Amino acid sequence: MEILGIRVDAITYQQALEKSKELIESGGKHYIVTPNPEIIVKATKDAQFRNILNKSALSVPDGIGLVLLAKLTGKPLKERVAGVDLLEGLAALAQEHGFSMFLLGSGERVVKKAGEALKKEYPKLEIVGTYSGVADPKFDKETRGKIGNKKIDILAVAYGAPKQEKWIARNLPKLNVKLAIGVGGAFDYISGGKRRAPVFLQKIGLEWAFRLISEPSRLKRQLALPYFVYLMFRESSKIKSQTSKLQRKN
Repeated sequence: MEILGIRVDAITYQQALEKSKELIESGGKHYIVTPNPEIIVKATKDAQFRNILNKSALSVPDGIGLVLLAKLTGKPLKERVAGVDLLEGLAALAQEHGFSMFLLGSGERVVKKAGEALKKEYPKLEIVGTYSGVADPKFDKETRGKIGNKKIDILAVAYGAPKQEKWIARNLPKLNVKLAIGVGGAFDYISGGKRRAPVFLQKIGLEWAFRLISEPSRLKRQLALPYFVYLMFRESSKIKSQTSKLQRKN
């Protein structure tokens, strides 16, 4: 389905993992995106970013606001698929099927600790490398050199949107990687540097509120949500008006 010009797949967490496995085993190079209201608002103002999102092999709804508002406007999504949960699921999938993983982005200490935490949780997981790197295009060649020509089944990139998606779009064709995914701040949570909301808050859709209280600096970013609501209802009103006109003509 399409939300404000952005394709979002109506898919569950389990279906996303199954699709990821299919992509890895199918050959070729693919990438996953995880749009939420903030990302969609950015994409409405950035044609390159919008194009990258829409060309992804899989676009999962990360953000309860996206799920709720999609339902209210008649475009139901099955459930929220949080990026950090999907990354954990991909690590479990990699352990089960012998897929390799590389972690890129965030601070050097954070990405290294995230790799150690995943290895502790999934002892048979093959992490072929971790590297911080820089999202700026002028450092692409250096970063690709650090990754090398390793055969990588899953590349997790944590530069934040839209930098991580643009990095993937520029560099994936030049890497020996089967599946890439932008994971935002997931390494911070996996490494233990930041605490996620309690599970009961996640289940009732209030993880965003917990994050805002824990990180007041996120307030500016959260302002994207009311703007997203406005855009969604404006789009809904436009569709209803067009439908009404067609009905009157008929």
